[in-house]
Parts: sequence; structure tokens; C-alpha cells
Amino acid sequence: MPAATFASALWPAPSIGSSSRLAAAMRVAVLMIVGAVALWLSAKIKVGFPVPMTMQTFVVLTIGAAYGARLGAATVLLYLVEGALGLPVFADTPERGVGLAYMMGPTGGYLVGFVAGAFIVGWLAERGWDRSVVKLFAAMAIGHVVLIGFGFAWLAVNHGAGMAWTVGVAPFYAATIYKTLLGALAMPAGWALLKSARR
Repeated sequence: MPAATFASALWPAPSIGSSSRLAAAMRVAVLMIVGAVALWLSAKIKVGFPVPMTMQTFVVLTIGAAYGARLGAATVLLYLVEGALGLPVFADTPERGVGLAYMMGPTGGYLVGFVAGAFIVGWLAERGWDRSVVKLFAAMAIGHVVLIGFGFAWLAVNHGAGMAWTVGVAPFYAATIYKTLLGALAMPAGWALLKSARR
């Protein structure tokens, strides 16, 4: 049986019953909206030098770890639907266009990889990997490999494997390790704070 996620421990789902269905739906909606807003904000804040990048992959995988596989993936899908509908929620929008035209561009593979990465990290978190720094580092490393793999594959199909590696993978090694470590430290720390607050 899957372990409790951080979100379900922080905000437990109501007991099953006709009177609680609305409350359960509201809980899911609020969590998804909060996650989608976090993704939108992370897309607009660029960090790093000499290659500026966003903190989106960190937020994507942290959502997966905190929400679990299904809710985490659904939250990322909500974010992608917002972008597909033309809302300027992605990095460099509206400068590089919005909607499906943006999603079919160079970063399209990474956007699809967001869903897969969140699901995989969420699935592992549901099996207790989010309680340990070492295990969560491994989970987020796997999530990053999958996510970047989608991005690399999309770039390789459109621009060739050499350019895909040079432009879409190689410049981001250090930042990926940093974001993986940051996520691996953040979630167990959150669990520790939650347990301390309930004592």
C-alpha cells in the first residue's frame, strides 16, 4: 500500500462519504492550483551563470515528491493545459509566443518530460523514498534523467543528436545536480518540521 505523501499528511483527504466529496474535490483543486502557480513562478525566475535557467525542474519533481504520482502528474498537466490555452505561463512567454506553437518548439520535449518526471518521483515517494535524503536524491536523479531524456529526444529528432546534447544537456550538468540535491534536502526537512509541529 502506498505511503502517505507530504501533501496528504499536511492536509489529509476527508473520509469517504457523500458529504465529503465536495471537500475532497476542493482539496485536490486547491493543491493543483497551488502547484500550477508554483510552476508558473518558477518558469519566470532565471538563475545561474553563464547559462541562465529556471527552477522548473526542481519544482516539478518537488511537486511529484509532495503530491504523489497521480496528483503530481495531474498538476503538471494542468500547468501544460494552461500553456496550451495561451496563458503566458512558460519560460520566455510571450516573447517566444504562447500556446501550442511554443509547446512544439525546442522545449516541447522537456514539457512532456515534466509529467513523466513528476509521476516517477511521486511513485517513489509513495513508497517512502521522500523520507530519506539519499533515497530522495536517487528518486530525483531518476526523475531528472527521464525529464531530460524527453527533452534530448525531441531536440535530437528536430536538430540532430549532436546539437541536442551540446545545447540541451551538456550546459546543465551542474545545475541539475544542484537542483537534485536541493530537492533531496527540502522534502525530508519538510517531514521533520511537520513531525516536530505535531508533537
